[in-house]
Amino acid sequence: MSVRSTRRSLLTAAGVVGAAAVVGRANLANAATTVHIYVAGDSTASIYTTSHAPRAGWGQALPIFTTSAVSVVDMAKSGRSSKSYVDEGWLTQILAKITSGDILLISFGHNDEKTDTDLHTDPETTYKQYLSMYVDGARAKGAKPVLVTPVERRRFDSLGRAVTSHGAYPGAMRELAAAKGTPLVDLSASSLALWNSLGSTGTKTCFLYLNAGESPNYPSGVQDDTHFKAHGAIEVARLVATPLHNQGVLPAADFRRLTTTNLADSLIVWPA
Repeated sequence: MSVRSTRRSLLTAAGVVGAAAVVGRANLANAATTVHIYVAGDSTASIYTTSHAPRAGWGQALPIFTTSAVSVVDMAKSGRSSKSYVDEGWLTQILAKITSGDILLISFGHNDEKTDTDLHTDPETTYKQYLSMYVDGARAKGAKPVLVTPVERRRFDSLGRAVTSHGAYPGAMRELAAAKGTPLVDLSASSLALWNSLGSTGTKTCFLYLNAGESPNYPSGVQDDTHFKAHGAIEVARLVATPLHNQGVLPAADFRRLTTTNLADSLIVWPA
């Protein structure tokens, strides 16, 4: 209030009104130029609260690699497939909000593989049909869809090599991306390469492996070969952000920290 009073004593009323108008236009301009990245996916990408920390999804970690010009809207939901996400109305919610210039990241496969009829899709038919609903829906709103193949689980063969775990689903998504001219983040391939480089023991720094007593949220410990703790979520988010940068899905200036190593787990935000 004291600053405002000082200005009032120095400026005419017309000048104050003019200054306020300039600020208002600047705020509107900033709001208009913010790009939103919507994330449609499953538990590997979703947001976890403080009661689940250090568990985190890669969508939750994605803002670590974008600037303030980008707003990540993580609407990934645990346990959903490309089918159930649509059937429950989550895609409809995104399409009601998404607008021209926004990005829609589409990543399913973990739960499409299940035999549950509410979840299951066939990679060559219904999986592609449901994914097409996301692609076509985003384009109809002037937004840019990006297909993201499912991140690989932590699986190793007897020789210590990381092995694939999603069958025909990643290939089906690659085919759809080519057929529809949609940008593709091949997270299945890049995560498999990362797991191979880290090895069976090293990957435990990424996946939700905790000893008893290590975390108050997991007092008995946990061994999870599908979901990530903070470090893993950050590294998988990097694998998503880097192709978005390299393919020009967003301007290079909208990214940060893509090559910065040893990022702190505390950069992730766990909502209450």
